Amino acid sequence: MRKGISEKEASKRVEKANLAFPDALVTNYSGLIHNLELPDVKDCHVLAAAIKTNANIIVTNNIKDFPLDYLASFGLTDKTADDFLTDIIDLDPEQAVKAFKELVFNRRNPDLDEFEILNNLRKHGLRETADFLHSQI
Repeated sequence: MRKGISEKEASKRVEKANLAFPDALVTNYSGLIHNLELPDVKDCHVLAAAIKTNANIIVTNNIKDFPLDYLASFGLTDKTADDFLTDIIDLDPEQAVKAFKELVFNRRNPDLDEFEILNNLRKHGLRETADFLHSQI
Protein backbone atom coordinates (compact mmCIF):
# COMPACT_ATOMS: atom_id res chain seq x y z
CA MET A 1 0.00 0.00 0.00
CA ARG A 2 1.29 3.47 -0.86
CA LYS A 3 2.10 5.91 1.88
CA GLY A 4 -0.68 8.33 2.61
CA ILE A 5 -3.41 6.13 1.13
CA SER A 6 -5.88 4.77 3.65
CA GLU A 7 -7.28 1.25 3.42
CA LYS A 8 -10.69 2.77 2.68
CA GLU A 9 -9.30 4.91 -0.15
CA ALA A 10 -7.38 1.96 -1.59
CA SER A 11 -10.54 -0.17 -1.57
CA LYS A 12 -12.47 2.62 -3.26
CA ARG A 13 -9.83 2.88 -6.00
CA VAL A 14 -9.78 -0.89 -6.54
CA GLU A 15 -13.58 -0.91 -6.82
CA LYS A 16 -13.50 1.91 -9.40
CA ALA A 17 -10.82 0.10 -11.42
CA ASN A 18 -12.81 -3.14 -11.35
CA LEU A 19 -15.93 -1.31 -12.54
CA ALA A 20 -14.03 0.48 -15.31
CA PHE A 21 -12.11 -2.64 -16.42
CA PRO A 22 -14.10 -5.72 -15.40
CA ASP A 23 -12.03 -8.04 -17.60
CA ALA A 24 -8.82 -6.96 -15.85
CA LEU A 25 -9.66 -8.83 -12.64
CA VAL A 26 -7.97 -12.22 -12.90
CA THR A 27 -8.87 -15.05 -10.56
CA ASN A 28 -8.02 -18.74 -10.22
CA TYR A 29 -4.43 -18.45 -11.41
CA SER A 30 -2.61 -19.34 -8.18
CA GLY A 31 -2.31 -23.02 -9.13
CA LEU A 32 -0.02 -22.05 -12.01
CA ILE A 33 2.46 -20.06 -9.94
CA HIS A 34 4.48 -22.92 -8.44
CA ASN A 35 5.31 -24.32 -11.93
CA LEU A 36 6.79 -21.07 -13.21
CA GLU A 37 10.43 -20.04 -13.15
CA LEU A 38 11.37 -16.40 -13.42
CA PRO A 39 14.50 -14.61 -12.19
CA ASP A 40 12.38 -13.04 -9.44
CA VAL A 41 9.86 -15.51 -7.98
CA LYS A 42 7.81 -12.55 -6.76
CA ASP A 43 6.88 -11.93 -10.42
CA CYS A 44 5.45 -15.40 -11.07
CA HIS A 45 1.92 -14.30 -10.19
CA VAL A 46 2.04 -11.79 -13.05
CA LEU A 47 3.00 -14.48 -15.54
CA ALA A 48 0.43 -16.89 -14.11
CA ALA A 49 -2.34 -14.30 -14.52
CA ALA A 50 -1.22 -13.60 -18.10
CA ILE A 51 -1.26 -17.31 -18.92
CA LYS A 52 -4.68 -17.76 -17.30
CA THR A 53 -6.20 -15.00 -19.44
CA ASN A 54 -4.43 -15.99 -22.67
CA ALA A 55 -2.82 -12.56 -22.79
CA ASN A 56 -0.39 -11.66 -25.55
CA ILE A 57 1.64 -9.05 -23.71
CA ILE A 58 2.85 -8.38 -20.20
CA VAL A 59 3.25 -4.65 -19.67
CA THR A 60 6.04 -4.03 -17.20
CA ASN A 61 9.00 -1.77 -16.70
CA ASN A 62 10.68 -4.76 -15.08
CA ILE A 63 11.70 -6.29 -18.43
CA LYS A 64 14.84 -7.95 -17.03
CA ASP A 65 12.79 -10.31 -14.88
CA PHE A 66 10.66 -11.53 -17.79
CA PRO A 67 13.02 -13.31 -20.23
CA LEU A 68 11.62 -13.19 -23.78
CA ASP A 69 12.48 -16.82 -24.61
CA TYR A 70 10.61 -18.03 -21.54
CA LEU A 71 7.63 -15.76 -22.22
CA ALA A 72 7.52 -16.93 -25.83
CA SER A 73 7.06 -20.51 -24.63
CA PHE A 74 3.67 -19.31 -23.33
CA GLY A 75 2.86 -17.24 -26.42
CA LEU A 76 3.72 -14.03 -24.60
CA THR A 77 5.99 -11.07 -25.04
CA ASP A 78 6.67 -8.04 -22.86
CA LYS A 79 6.70 -4.30 -23.35
CA THR A 80 7.52 -1.37 -21.18
CA ALA A 81 4.64 0.91 -20.24
CA ASP A 82 6.10 3.59 -22.52
CA ASP A 83 6.27 1.22 -25.51
CA PHE A 84 2.75 -0.02 -24.83
CA LEU A 85 1.30 3.49 -24.56
CA THR A 86 3.04 4.71 -27.70
CA ASP A 87 1.63 1.69 -29.56
CA ILE A 88 -1.85 2.54 -28.27
CA ILE A 89 -1.43 6.19 -29.23
CA ASP A 90 -0.35 5.15 -32.75
CA LEU A 91 -3.72 3.40 -33.20
CA ASP A 92 -5.60 6.71 -32.91
CA PRO A 93 -3.38 9.74 -32.28
CA GLU A 94 -6.27 12.22 -32.43
CA GLN A 95 -8.23 10.35 -29.75
CA ALA A 96 -5.08 10.05 -27.60
CA VAL A 97 -4.46 13.79 -27.74
CA LYS A 98 -8.13 14.45 -26.97
CA ALA A 99 -7.96 12.12 -23.95
CA PHE A 100 -4.77 13.83 -22.74
CA LYS A 101 -6.38 17.25 -23.01
CA GLU A 102 -9.40 16.00 -21.03
CA LEU A 103 -7.06 14.62 -18.38
CA VAL A 104 -5.35 18.01 -18.10
CA PHE A 105 -8.70 19.83 -17.98
CA ASN A 106 -10.08 17.56 -15.24
CA ARG A 107 -6.89 17.37 -13.15
CA ARG A 108 -7.51 19.03 -9.77
CA ASN A 109 -5.35 17.64 -7.00
CA PRO A 110 -2.86 19.05 -7.65
CA ASP A 111 -3.97 21.35 -10.43
CA LEU A 112 -1.26 20.95 -13.08
CA ASP A 113 -0.96 22.38 -16.56
CA GLU A 114 -0.21 20.22 -19.59
CA PHE A 115 3.54 20.82 -19.43
CA GLU A 116 3.73 19.85 -15.76
CA ILE A 117 1.83 16.65 -16.49
CA LEU A 118 4.11 15.89 -19.43
CA ASN A 119 7.14 16.40 -17.19
CA ASN A 120 5.61 14.03 -14.62
CA LEU A 121 5.12 11.43 -17.34
CA ARG A 122 8.77 11.79 -18.34
CA LYS A 123 9.92 11.50 -14.71
CA HIS A 124 8.00 8.22 -14.46
CA GLY A 125 9.62 6.66 -17.53
CA LEU A 126 7.04 7.63 -20.14
CA ARG A 127 9.42 9.76 -22.21
CA GLU A 128 8.27 8.67 -25.70
CA THR A 129 4.62 9.01 -24.71
CA ALA A 130 5.18 12.50 -23.29
CA ASP A 131 7.29 13.59 -26.25
CA PHE A 132 4.63 12.57 -28.74
CA LEU A 133 1.82 14.26 -26.78
CA HIS A 134 4.00 17.36 -26.38
CA SER A 135 4.51 17.51 -30.15
CA GLN A 136 0.74 17.59 -30.64
CA ILE A 137 -0.17 20.48 -28.31
